[in-house]
Amino acid sequence: MAKQKTAYVCNDCGAEHGQWQGQCIACKAWNTLSKISLGISSSPAASADFRREGYAGEKSNVQNLSDIDLQSLPRYSSSIGEIDRVLGGGLVPGSVILVGGNPGAGKSTILLQIMCKLSNSGRTALYVTGEESLQQVGMRAKRLNLPEANLKMLAETNVEKICQEAQENAPELLVVDSIQVMHSVDVPSAPGSISQVRESAAYLIQYAKQTNTVLFLVGHVTKEGHLAGPKVLEHMIDCFIMLEGSNDTKYRILRGQKNRFGAVNEIGVFAMTENGLLEVKNPSAIFLARTEEDAPGSLVMVLWEGTRPLLVEIQALVDASPLGNPRRVAVGLEQNRLAMLLAVLHRHGGLYMADQDVFVNVVGGVKVSETSADLALILAIVSSFKNFTLSKDLVVFGEVGLAGEIRPVSGGQERIVEAAKHGFKKAIVPKANVPKKQVPGIEVVGVAKLAQALDAI
Repeated sequence: MAKQKTAYVCNDCGAEHGQWQGQCIACKAWNTLSKISLGISSSPAASADFRREGYAGEKSNVQNLSDIDLQSLPRYSSSIGEIDRVLGGGLVPGSVILVGGNPGAGKSTILLQIMCKLSNSGRTALYVTGEESLQQVGMRAKRLNLPEANLKMLAETNVEKICQEAQENAPELLVVDSIQVMHSVDVPSAPGSISQVRESAAYLIQYAKQTNTVLFLVGHVTKEGHLAGPKVLEHMIDCFIMLEGSNDTKYRILRGQKNRFGAVNEIGVFAMTENGLLEVKNPSAIFLARTEEDAPGSLVMVLWEGTRPLLVEIQALVDASPLGNPRRVAVGLEQNRLAMLLAVLHRHGGLYMADQDVFVNVVGGVKVSETSADLALILAIVSSFKNFTLSKDLVVFGEVGLAGEIRPVSGGQERIVEAAKHGFKKAIVPKANVPKKQVPGIEVVGVAKLAQALDAI
């Protein structure tokens, strides 16, 4: 007799367990297992038939890697340069792209812009909305002045019906907004549950792979800023891009967190306007919108985001603490790294800040994930602590080690050239990053120790 098969999947890591237990064996997290349905189990022959039917590609013979034809599935542009940059050069037929972001960040807006522009240029596109009515989407397109004549629309939440309509219309691009409201008739649970999200995504991904359709899935985000739903969803897709930005600022950052077809941690910068999200060609100019009045604790650093340098202002405020345990607050930076750099500054710079509150902030909402901001962070803290102003023409980058040494970072010469383009006259960099040929218009000071960097300012 047929038997319903179930499993318990960890929401954090996606590991499967045969029975419920309090702790996940794989990631050691507590109370993260959720029950999902795996369908009906029958004979081994029937299981083999199901596996053959569920195969998500075309059967082919064994080939050498060098003999694979890469021209049969060429990339094409999404019509927005910043998105092409994040995706690694454009859209790949058969790829599945998951778009996440906070409510109101602009996920639906930017996807509607892409679909309208590509459908107007001759591509066949189908936009499936499950959260909004067709009238609401039409009103948004009208408000943004988008070319809406050739875009096909569908209001549906059943994945079987969506794929049936897609087979009849054969779109080159398919948007599903959002995966959390989709459901499959084969899964006996409510939409939004882990079982439904997982099985609905698998059904849509299988269709995209078999038909070489570019599939965009819109995903919700939890209060902690992580993608809602099972962690296994991130393993099933090809690209995961996150649209970051709050409602109190008009700028949005599109960050690539997973990409099978390009570099990871690439970013694209957009501005939210009355005509939708517009790409920002020169993001450094936005993050360098500094005040006219000089202030201690302000300094410009050069980050490396994906394939390009980015100039960002960092601010520090050091003040005497009235508390027994001084506060260490880092916005846009890692909290533990701030504590470590303060210890290095005390040991190798001779500055005692155990009785001081230290607040640091990266201007523009940029999140710094690399170590090249270490030296700029320390110098900004020293500037605020000593209450002296650093030159507006100064730019700094470099990693700081526990022994007080200044370590080189990747892309040193490109960072210096980018700073010179924006009019900076002096750069304090690791000694190993000093270019052999002088960059016109900027003085480069190479330092090997933290003490030398403090002397340079």
